[in-house]
Amino acid sequence: MKNRAYAQPLFKQSVTQMEELDTIREELGGAYAYAQAGAVALAAGKLTQTAIPVATANNETMQATEAAAIGAYEIGVTFAGAVTVDFYKDGYFWANDAAGEAHRYRIKGHPAGTAVTVALKDPIRVAFVASTSIWTAIQNRQKDVLVCPTTLTGAPIGVCPIVVTEYYYFWNQVKGPATVLFHTGSSGAAAIGNQVVPSNSNTPIAGAVEEADGGDIIPCVGTVLSVNSNTQYGLVNLAIQGY
Repeated sequence: MKNRAYAQPLFKQSVTQMEELDTIREELGGAYAYAQAGAVALAAGKLTQTAIPVATANNETMQATEAAAIGAYEIGVTFAGAVTVDFYKDGYFWANDAAGEAHRYRIKGHPAGTAVTVALKDPIRVAFVASTSIWTAIQNRQKDVLVCPTTLTGAPIGVCPIVVTEYYYFWNQVKGPATVLFHTGSSGAAAIGNQVVPSNSNTPIAGAVEEADGGDIIPCVGTVLSVNSNTQYGLVNLAIQGY
């Protein structure tokens, strides 16, 4: 969103949340998504990825006492393992099979525990049915982000423009010119105008990018604007998928 005031400066971190996660901010020729670091601090100029999905909220069946009618803003669910309070806040909930399938809802919050009531930001459009509906929940894509590993366990989600303390909030760059750690992959050094992907070959480096080759099936994250040497920071015109 352009032309509005933001509580948190672009190149500052915050221990408290000041915007809804994944709020988009456009300025300085780029776009930034409001994000929260995970359990490990983040370094400037390194590619980030989404948190690893949690298995205890995937493909779960509504219990016999659980259901949600059309228009409801709450739904009772039972996770396969206990969750902390608001772990899925700003994330997504949907029925992946049976009654209510294909409808996705944003999560407002929930208490800690296993059997809990999840508050939604959107009203239920198609009823969830007890003992029938099969559901999944996932964190917001900009929550608990981590340095992109050399073997992806999530989706590339931005480049951190500053040093960020664990669990602090920041603006994660998703589009436009960004300084990013370069790595020379098996296809050779990156060249101006060519596409780059998360580092994954030739003794890869976590958080770095390397030139895409014909065999890559992992996402392109941008194109090279200026080349710098291996293990130095070059300029990439970011184009994170989904933004």
